[in-house]
Amino acid sequence: MESTDPFSVWCERIKASDRKAFEDVFRATHDALIRYCMTFTRSTPASMDIVQDVFAKLWEVRHTLDPNRSLKALLYRMVRNLAFNHHRDTKNREAKHNTMADYVSDTVDRPDEVVGSEMLEHRLHEWIDELPDRQREALTLSRFEGLSHDEIAAMMEISPRTVNNHLVKALKHIRDQIRAYEPNLLSYEG
Repeated sequence: MESTDPFSVWCERIKASDRKAFEDVFRATHDALIRYCMTFTRSTPASMDIVQDVFAKLWEVRHTLDPNRSLKALLYRMVRNLAFNHHRDTKNREAKHNTMADYVSDTVDRPDEVVGSEMLEHRLHEWIDELPDRQREALTLSRFEGLSHDEIAAMMEISPRTVNNHLVKALKHIRDQIRAYEPNLLSYEG
């Protein structure tokens, strides 16, 4: 019994201007695409706008879709490209404003454990941000969006082996940072 990828079926139907298939793809990917976009924009409203633009563009170019190519990877690639454009367009404005207030959390009257956990989470985001762009992108797609190596490879237009190399390097960097920050945190690794 052959398992058919719903994205391939949706791609064919969207190419034929099937609005229901378009809605199905939207429902299946919308939230994940916003989360992915947030890794670039750090802004929910901007991410929502970008994803909306991606779906509008997808509908505009539906007649050019190739059902033999991953629709899911195409959507992620479109989000990435628009997010990079957004970043480029807002870079100068962001440089003029101090955005550190966005990252400061209110820690008054909170238990030390919660503060420590939040500090570690904040540091983890910083360490991920330190990664080279391609490593960060591969890590985000793999660990936070749940894409397979093959899907990431198609999305990033690289080989699955290169995806694996990016992930190995990214995870090593993060492990090294965690060991330097809190040596006992990874003590179970041996």
